[in-house]
Amino acid sequence: MRRRSLLLSVPAGLVTLAACGNDKADSGKASDSASPSASASAPSAAPSPKIVSGPLPAITAGAKFGEKPTVAKGSGEPSKDLAVKTVVAGGGRPVAEGDYVQANYLGQVWATAKVFDNSYDRKTPLLIKLSQGTIIDGWRYGLAGKKVGSRVQMAVPPTWGYGKQGNPQAGIKGSDTLVFVVDVVDTFNAKSSAKGKDVPQNDAALPKVGTNTDGQAPSVDVSKKPAPKKLVAEYVIEGDGEEVAADNTVLVQYKGVLWDSGKEFDSTYGRHALTSFSLQQVVKGWAQGLTGKKVGSRVLIVIPPSLGYGENPPPNSGIKKDSTLVFSVDILAKM
Repeated sequence: MRRRSLLLSVPAGLVTLAACGNDKADSGKASDSASPSASASAPSAAPSPKIVSGPLPAITAGAKFGEKPTVAKGSGEPSKDLAVKTVVAGGGRPVAEGDYVQANYLGQVWATAKVFDNSYDRKTPLLIKLSQGTIIDGWRYGLAGKKVGSRVQMAVPPTWGYGKQGNPQAGIKGSDTLVFVVDVVDTFNAKSSAKGKDVPQNDAALPKVGTNTDGQAPSVDVSKKPAPKKLVAEYVIEGDGEEVAADNTVLVQYKGVLWDSGKEFDSTYGRHALTSFSLQQVVKGWAQGLTGKKVGSRVLIVIPPSLGYGENPPPNSGIKKDSTLVFSVDILAKM
């Protein structure tokens, strides 16, 4: 069985909420009652849906990628199948099952054109893992194979949406077909890396981190100098994205080693799985070290015991009490 991230089991005194890495955190701030990740129907026993090209209601305004769309009410009876249309074809990497997808979207009810959710007004794209149980199946199947930069319109019948139970809190009945317009901003997988400019690592007292961006784990060579008493958070690669705020959810690749020995104790690279979490859910050294850093960056974080696990390291982690921890963290996305 694969070991889950050690950041899931930090002592309660070092976190403010449940720890990071949990799939429930993948939807980040998209807490509206009808986000595609909320109250998704149970996995269907039926085979994958038949995907058809229509019918779909017209987009009457905001037709360009990135613009908030206005969508007409559905005409007549919607298809019982999943209807999917690429409105704008992007030229980026195609989305695959298991990817984390960053997207803006609008969702409304077919029969009434009632908008029950949209990310455009929040000015923050959704960040969600495209996998069973974390997102409605209409999105899973409808977005698979679509390329970054694409606008996709979907009509999702209940079978592939919220099921017979609907979503009463959002006013969605179990019989409602839902219409979505989705702008695919980016997609990430286990091979994703930081991208930016290398920053000189001139401090001989600090560990040196590799600058490869091939999706492989970077080297982390610890210093033989005494461990610093204060938090260190330095760019290894500086990206050009937005700065991370203290209350953001971030998507990362990371590798953690012990200062004293250089021994690796945790890594997303080893699990071949990215991790998404709120900075309000992790040890203080992570939260403070990533706040203010730019998306796209690789950051060296050296965490003293007072901002890490202190006297209560996770059981069976290989981390001793009062250990100084060294992390290489690639900030892939935020919301």
